[in-house]
Amino acid sequence: MIISASTDYRKAAKAKLPPFLFHYIDGGSYGEHTLRKNTDDLADIALKQRVLNNMSELNLGTELFGEKLSLPLILAPVGLTGMYARRGEVQAAKAADKKGIPFTMSTVSVCPIEEVTPAIDRPMWFQLYVLKDRGFMKNALERAKAAGVKTLVFTVDMPVPGARYRDMHSGMSGPNAPFRRMLQAMKHPLWAFDVGLFGRPHDLGNISTYRGSPTKLEDYIGWLGANFDPSISWKDLEWIRDFWDGPMIIKGILDPEDAKDAVKFGADGVIVSNHGGRQLDGVLSSAKALPMIADAVKGDIKILVDSGIRTGLDVARMLALGADCTMLGRSYIYALAAQGQAGVENLIDLYEKELRVAMTLTGAKKISELSNDSLVKLS
Repeated sequence: MIISASTDYRKAAKAKLPPFLFHYIDGGSYGEHTLRKNTDDLADIALKQRVLNNMSELNLGTELFGEKLSLPLILAPVGLTGMYARRGEVQAAKAADKKGIPFTMSTVSVCPIEEVTPAIDRPMWFQLYVLKDRGFMKNALERAKAAGVKTLVFTVDMPVPGARYRDMHSGMSGPNAPFRRMLQAMKHPLWAFDVGLFGRPHDLGNISTYRGSPTKLEDYIGWLGANFDPSISWKDLEWIRDFWDGPMIIKGILDPEDAKDAVKFGADGVIVSNHGGRQLDGVLSSAKALPMIADAVKGDIKILVDSGIRTGLDVARMLALGADCTMLGRSYIYALAAQGQAGVENLIDLYEKELRVAMTLTGAKKISELSNDSLVKLS
């Protein structure tokens, strides 16, 4: 067990949330081997300690796609964020905005684009899937652009949904799921009042806006499942690249050849990600895949990474392995579920402090100095 603020918030979230929601965010696919490897492999990365380097002036900031970030950190897109705290996307976006980092809204958010963007000063990022309903995709892109979104994150590792067996056991899906979820909510009164009663509407805001009618949790699995597109190829992204005039990032890259294809396609960045271990179990952890991708495309395209990052120390490790920036998913959702916006702000502060310690004791005075030279080469 890795002891960190993320694990403390995880415990608090587990106590507060109905099981169907906790296990939805906490679980992975199949036997969850990749889910475990994401954290274990990253924890095994040894940093090289250096001392007596006058580290009185550190710069933890960075710039990405012309945007200044206070930390090399971004809140990743997470579906149903608004079910973990009252109007959760708004709270998470406010926390990120206050701390000077971007928030990325998921396609399947509870709050619609138009509810979140007026609440923050920094332009948020928006994540989109390739779906069979191209009308929805076009509508979402138009609305995102109208709302001032500059950066598009395109998730490509979900042509089919992963086999997430925890969801069937927990009540997120499976027989009598609505009834089981209702019973669970009754046993978790803090969540039931904060989110269940006062956090309505509980629909998928972006999809409901497009369809013109509420899309409830019961409809979520069916609509999304019916709209996954296994025929996806690079040519299906060309019209989006033509339409979107801001930075476009391809999320779900684990192989160097796919990263090279993203460069050829004209993407501005890639996100090295196995979807937090929620898609194909048995693939490489992000920490194992990242160095190979950095060797292949570093300098040709911006490299971001997620999956397994639980501390500011992990942020330092990923940067040393070749990433330009990192993204948080599960860990900020745990904090959001436990304490709302204040929890997310506190978590970001803790990541900042941990990263500051890591940089001080590796002799890296700025983010760009965290490199392969910051690692101990173990035989």
